Amino acid sequence: MKEAKYYRIVDEKEKKVQCLLCPHSCLLNDKEVGKCRARKNINGKLYSLTYEVASSIALDPIEKKPLYHFYPGSNILSIGSFGCNFKCGFCQNWEISQSSIDENYSQKISSNQLLAIATRYENNIGISYTYNEPLINFEFVLETAELFHSKGFKNVLVTNGFINKKPLLELLEYIDAANIDLKSFNKDFYKKICDGNLNFVLQTIETMFENKKHIELTTLVIPGYNDSEDETEQIVNYVSSLSKDIPLHFSRYYPMYKFSTPQTPINTLIKIYEIAKQKLNYVYLGNVLDEKYNSTYCPNCNKKIISRIGYNINVIGLEKGKCKYCGKEIKVVQ
Repeated sequence: MKEAKYYRIVDEKEKKVQCLLCPHSCLLNDKEVGKCRARKNINGKLYSLTYEVASSIALDPIEKKPLYHFYPGSNILSIGSFGCNFKCGFCQNWEISQSSIDENYSQKISSNQLLAIATRYENNIGISYTYNEPLINFEFVLETAELFHSKGFKNVLVTNGFINKKPLLELLEYIDAANIDLKSFNKDFYKKICDGNLNFVLQTIETMFENKKHIELTTLVIPGYNDSEDETEQIVNYVSSLSKDIPLHFSRYYPMYKFSTPQTPINTLIKIYEIAKQKLNYVYLGNVLDEKYNSTYCPNCNKKIISRIGYNINVIGLEKGKCKYCGKEIKVVQ
């Protein structure tokens, strides 16, 4: 365990503390655990239970995050732990996100051990904090990100974006890119389905954008919940208000965890894709094995510049950050 960075002592005599990492601001009595299941009050001090605790470690394609405009075709070491500060009933990784470390097999690993693993792979650009919500494991992610940054590796977050601004800004000094879930543009959806707050997610997106971090956004499209044309337009209008060049991924939902709603129809996703393409330069469909909707096209001449068939990636029309056919600047980090 590791003492948490962001908390305050509410009552020293009663050993009550308040976590200040995320907007839940959990008030915890002695021996109580926060909503995330990863932070615990022990004798009047707040500790991270997931410090140096891994549920999963793997070398993944960067496109799996998904990041399509950040070193396309490369690999990245990926690590996850346990817990989440959301309670989404449709969670695709619920076995680790909705459980604690004492409910699953886990392994101990240090930042230096991860660095040693990362250096073994020639095509590895760095490390991705993913699988469960990484920001609740703040102390370990911060320590590891600082180490990897010092060695010239890239740091990537795959996150729900539910964090207070002060810790986020501390971490962003070492972060290069992020895929942030924009689960809906409906505040009730976030409150009732996720036990979260849309405003704080938008704050995270805007903070990362203002700090010039590479960001891509993902919306899991769930039939009857967030698949209307009106909500799609709200999401698209918001993203385009920041930049038409932010890649937006609409991912196909499959029944999982507590949700039995049938999978998203392909026609629904195609309609959403077409709406988004009217205002955004880079739109993709996830969990859909179709080169047309996975590939990157020049927003000026519409020529295919990055072909994607599953995880078979071929950069075919990009030269020095520009479309080789018309010379248009393409917002891809290479």
